[in-house]
Amino acid sequence: MKFRTYKRVATMLIVLLIAMLVFSGCTTKQQNHQIDVPKKASLQLSLDEYPRMDGSTANLPMMAEIMSRVCDITLEEAEELTSCTKTSNAWSNIANGNADILLVYEAAEDTKAYLDTVGTELEITPLGRDALVFINNEQNPVENLTQQQLIDIYTGNVTNWNEVGGEDLEIIPYQRVATSGSQSLFMKLLMKDIVPMDAPMELRPAEMGMLIDELARYNNEGNALGYSVFYYASYMYQQPGLKMIAVDGVQPSDETIADGSYPLLNEYYLVIRADEPENSPARQLRNWILTDEGRAAIIEAGYIPMPKE
Repeated sequence: MKFRTYKRVATMLIVLLIAMLVFSGCTTKQQNHQIDVPKKASLQLSLDEYPRMDGSTANLPMMAEIMSRVCDITLEEAEELTSCTKTSNAWSNIANGNADILLVYEAAEDTKAYLDTVGTELEITPLGRDALVFINNEQNPVENLTQQQLIDIYTGNVTNWNEVGGEDLEIIPYQRVATSGSQSLFMKLLMKDIVPMDAPMELRPAEMGMLIDELARYNNEGNALGYSVFYYASYMYQQPGLKMIAVDGVQPSDETIADGSYPLLNEYYLVIRADEPENSPARQLRNWILTDEGRAAIIEAGYIPMPKE
C-alpha cells in the first residue's frame, strides 16, 4: 500500500479541520512533547543503503518522516517511496527475510503462531502508544459506552441502541478481518477471551478506510458502530459525519492516550531481526530511531511516543 493514498495531516491543518470534523475529542498532535533537534538526521543513509521498511498502514506517515530525515530528501519524496504490506504480512516479511525493519502494530494470534514455526529471533521494542477507538454516526446521541456494553454489543447480547441510552434502532456492529492489526487490538484489549459474534463479510471490511467509509455511508439513521486505531481515524482517514465515542467516560485524545487515562491503549513496535550486524543499515536506523532525534521525528509525524523513563 503506497503512502500517497493518504495525506499526512500537519498540526496547523488539523487545527483548521477540527471545526469541520466531528471528532470533538481530537487536538493538535503532541505539542507538549516537542524536542528541539535538527530535522536532518545525524545518521545519513542513501536511498540504496536504506533498509527495507515495512509495517502497519497507520504507521505510514511515521515511516515517511523518518526516511525524509535519514535520507535527506523532502517529505513528499519520502511519501512517494514509502509503502507497507500491512500488519500481518509485515511480521511475516521480516521473519522470512523480505523486510529489514518494521514500524508495526501487534501481530494477530495466528501470525504469532506462524512466527513461532519460522523461528526467526526478533528484537521487538515498544516505540509509542495508540488506542483502539469506537466510532459511530454523529446523528447517534450515544457518546459513551462502557467496556461491558461494547462486549455485550459484539457478543449479540445488546442489539438495540435504546439498551445503551440511544434511540430505538438496531445496532449494526462492524468488525475487521481476523488478520488486521485493529482486529488484533479489538480482541486483545476489549474481548480478551470472549468470542465475538460472527459478523457477515459485508460487516468485515478488509481495510480500515473501508470500514470508516461504510460507517459514514450506512443509511442516515446513525445505527452503525465500528472501530479503528486512534491515529488512523483522527489524522489519516477522517470522514465527516462520524464521531469517536468515549469509553468508560474517557474520550480518546492525544492527552488521554499520553497520560494513560483512556482505557483501551496498546503499543506499536520497532522490530529488527536479532542477528542484524551492528553496522548494518537496519540496526543503525533502529538505534537512531531510539535517540532524541528519532523521537522528534515520531512526534513531528503526529504520533505519541513511549514516555521517557
